[in-house]
Amino acid sequence: MVREYGIDGPAPFAWHRTPGFGDTNWTDVITILRQSGYVGSIDIEGWHDPVYRDDLEMSGQVRGLNYLKDCRGGEYIANPK
Repeated sequence: MVREYGIDGPAPFAWHRTPGFGDTNWTDVITILRQSGYVGSIDIEGWHDPVYRDDLEMSGQVRGLNYLKDCRGGEYIANPK
C-alpha cells in the first residue's frame, strides 16, 4: 500500500496500537535506539489505538507507559555517587 500510494493512500497501512498491545518488540526498539546514541523521549499517543480510546484512553496510556518502563529495564535507579 505504501509503495504504491504513499502514506496518504486510500486505505490504512498500519494498525495503530498502544505499546504492549501490538506486535512491536519494544525491548529491541529501545535497545537499538540506545545503541545508536538516542537520548530523547518516546511519546505515547493513545487516541490512535482503536481499542484504548475515548473512556479507555488514560488506562491504555498508563499501561503503555508501564510496559515501556519494563522494556527499558524497569524503574530508573541512579548510580550511587
